Amino acid sequence: MITGLHTIVYADDAEKARAFFRDVLELPSVDAGDGWLIFRAPPTELAIHPAETTGTNELYLMCDDIEVTIADLTQKGVEFTGPVTDQGWGLLTTLRVPGAGTLGLYEPRHPVAIRP
Repeated sequence: MITGLHTIVYADDAEKARAFFRDVLELPSVDAGDGWLIFRAPPTELAIHPAETTGTNELYLMCDDIEVTIADLTQKGVEFTGPVTDQGWGLLTTLRVPGAGTLGLYEPRHPVAIRP
């Protein structure tokens, strides 16, 4: 099933932002290549708020085996809105979140920070 949450922070100055997360917040990280740090985040919460319209989100659920996870979620009535594609950094698909658009689901092929 779902094994993690991959959150993306966009920054005008990525180096400064990475330094803040690494040096100030002292979050452990892995280098996914070329200094591209992926940080291990603390446990998270997910809140669903009402909205007039849905917005744009960059939020991915992570899993160890995308085919097994798709099968498990399909049995629970989840609708997948796209095929599994190989993005290089992982196997990616999308699923529909009722009332909230779509969400990515992927099996990472890059180092992940949630596994030290």
